[in-house]
Amino acid sequence: MKKIYMLFGILSGSLFYSQTVNEIYIINENSGEPVSNAVVSDSASKFTVVSDENGHVSLDGFTGNVLNVSGIGFVKQTFHIDALQHQGAAAYIFLASKTVNIAEVQLQGNSRNSIFQTISDLDIHLRPISNSQEILRSVPGLFIGQHAGGGKAEQLFIRGFDVDHGTDVNITADGIPVNMVSHAHGQGYADLHFLIPEFVDKVSFNKGPYFADKGNFTTAGYVEFKTRDFLEKNFIKAEAGQFNTYRGVLGLNLLKNKGEVKNESLILGSELYYTDGYFDHPQDFNRLNFLLKYYRRLNEKNILTASASALSSRWNASGQIPDRAVESGMIGWFGSVDPDEGGKTSRYNINLSLKTYLDNGAKISNQLYYSRYRFKLYSDFTFFLNDPVNGDQIRQAENRNLYGLNSSYEKSYSLGTLKTETFAGFQIRHDEVNDLELSHTRKRTEILERYKYGNVGETNAGFFWIQKFSLLPKLDVTPALRFDYFRNRYEDKIMAENLSSESSVLSPKLNFNYRLNGNTQLYLYSGKGFHSNDTRVAVLQNGKKVLPPAWGTDLGGIFKIGRKLLLQTAVWYLWLDQEFVYVGDEAVVEESGKTRRLGMDVTARYEVLDNLFADFNLSLAKPKALDTPKNESYIPLAPKIVSTGGLTYKKESGLNGSLRYRFMGDRPANEDYSVTAKGYTILDAVLNYTRPKWEVGISVQNLFNVRWKETQFDTESRLYNESEPVSEIHFTPGTPFSLKAGFTYFF
Repeated sequence: MKKIYMLFGILSGSLFYSQTVNEIYIINENSGEPVSNAVVSDSASKFTVVSDENGHVSLDGFTGNVLNVSGIGFVKQTFHIDALQHQGAAAYIFLASKTVNIAEVQLQGNSRNSIFQTISDLDIHLRPISNSQEILRSVPGLFIGQHAGGGKAEQLFIRGFDVDHGTDVNITADGIPVNMVSHAHGQGYADLHFLIPEFVDKVSFNKGPYFADKGNFTTAGYVEFKTRDFLEKNFIKAEAGQFNTYRGVLGLNLLKNKGEVKNESLILGSELYYTDGYFDHPQDFNRLNFLLKYYRRLNEKNILTASASALSSRWNASGQIPDRAVESGMIGWFGSVDPDEGGKTSRYNINLSLKTYLDNGAKISNQLYYSRYRFKLYSDFTFFLNDPVNGDQIRQAENRNLYGLNSSYEKSYSLGTLKTETFAGFQIRHDEVNDLELSHTRKRTEILERYKYGNVGETNAGFFWIQKFSLLPKLDVTPALRFDYFRNRYEDKIMAENLSSESSVLSPKLNFNYRLNGNTQLYLYSGKGFHSNDTRVAVLQNGKKVLPPAWGTDLGGIFKIGRKLLLQTAVWYLWLDQEFVYVGDEAVVEESGKTRRLGMDVTARYEVLDNLFADFNLSLAKPKALDTPKNESYIPLAPKIVSTGGLTYKKESGLNGSLRYRFMGDRPANEDYSVTAKGYTILDAVLNYTRPKWEVGISVQNLFNVRWKETQFDTESRLYNESEPVSEIHFTPGTPFSLKAGFTYFF
């Protein structure tokens, strides 16, 4: 059929007229879906463009007749411009899929982020994942830890940061912010449980404060989740595992699009999850997810995406337990001191996006989103330290409405002989947080005292401009600028007062990319980022020192060694100014000083054999608190060395699987390193057997049943029978050997 189209195109172009082609869409020949990140170039390599998420490529600046098109997992092909199938001023290129191999990878310096990386379905599908939060483990150097039941957002660690639940890493899902500002539990709280793992298409990431289109919380880096626009097949999946663990997932195509090009799609996804967990006190954790997503190419110039998603979840938690309670035999390794910990949460999202391709080769993106969010968490970190009679249980709660707009403009063009690219945009989000609460409670039902209670209104407007200049055929220089404005308002219901403040921050960036040759790309990135502080701090400080700057530099390179090995290395430096931190668990404001972090990252992927890949990631960091005595300059819980890696075997049919390790070294638990948070090494495995109509598989977490502490804190607490408080490690035990089996039917 493709040959007939090509022949028809040649005849019609030569016998009748020559159709001017301004843009093309790259299409998967087998599925009819768009192909992103395909490389399109001319024979002289003077024109090189990468297709976007819709498979779109503008031919503005292309003067030849022949296009070379390649992509990872697709056969490299050559096309004559007159032979393409037309639809108005747009044309289609169909690529045939093939087995993925590293030899196809091309180092391209023309993309906006030259060290941009994308985690493929290969990585997501072949790891033991129970929720989308665990996909974060696929980001090299990023670790997560759960310490209050499965429904709470995990604690995050990256580049020498204990970022709590997201203070220094910007996380989005289909352009919707995941980080919550002025959250009841902690600033930047990022809960990804509203995503269904099987519907995650790609996860993009980068490290450092060098990207002007990324705003608040982008100091250590950012992570972007993108959900699927299409499903190749309908499916139903059932999983069951130890500890009364059950999971069911349904995926449906509600529109039958049998054409060669899928211009329209409506998919439905749902997930139901339940587990008692491995703790002595059952978690009774249940989660319900829903997704409805519509995609339509309105014409050759406009693409509309609309989606609605929902999450409802509740759980019990065993909390953080002190070493002495386990060592004395008071409780077991998986025991609990306060059985009334736990929580519930829900999130409902509506998302509308329109991509418009202009005749001059520019692209305009507009997005509107809304989230309705509920959160309630019961915790007990200190037991009977403050209240010897009723205990120290606290409740953190909020009701939130989140509104936002993202708008951007992209255009590549020439200024005389100088090639340049503009990427500019405007972003605004407004959070209305009602009944934002921190209260002292007993057995979840009785409020003993309200520590904080009020309403927050927070608006953040951001503007960015990125201008890339190709000064030489091999050298790109990209200056960028971002400006953020914050308006904070707090209605204190306890003190009966209204407070407000305004603040702003200007963040310059400057990036260099040098392509030494087709196998070596060097880069030097530098820039300023920031993370905001809680509104309850901002209004008290009148907006001062609540947007602490973070200055960073990365020097690194990406190397393709032979045909089988990809290697990326970087040395980096990050400095943070003084800030005021609102401690959500205690309703107090702490003033922290300047900090400095320096380190090195190494990431490698090697194709051992056909379909067999090895990967290795190592992150070294030296975090230090400045303006403090040397013996008290350690940053509590900041990781110094982490590493992940493993083997992955992937085929379209038959056996496939993975064997993976994750390692975190020892780290200080307090400022003078007199207490150590112990490290760990865990091995996980997945084995599947896949056929066109079905798939069966098993996954194992903690293959060798290592006893490990997933999260650790140096906390002062007092147990019921103690007369004096004790400060020591309080921990949440990590997953023991955990086996899960699953069956998927495709139809």
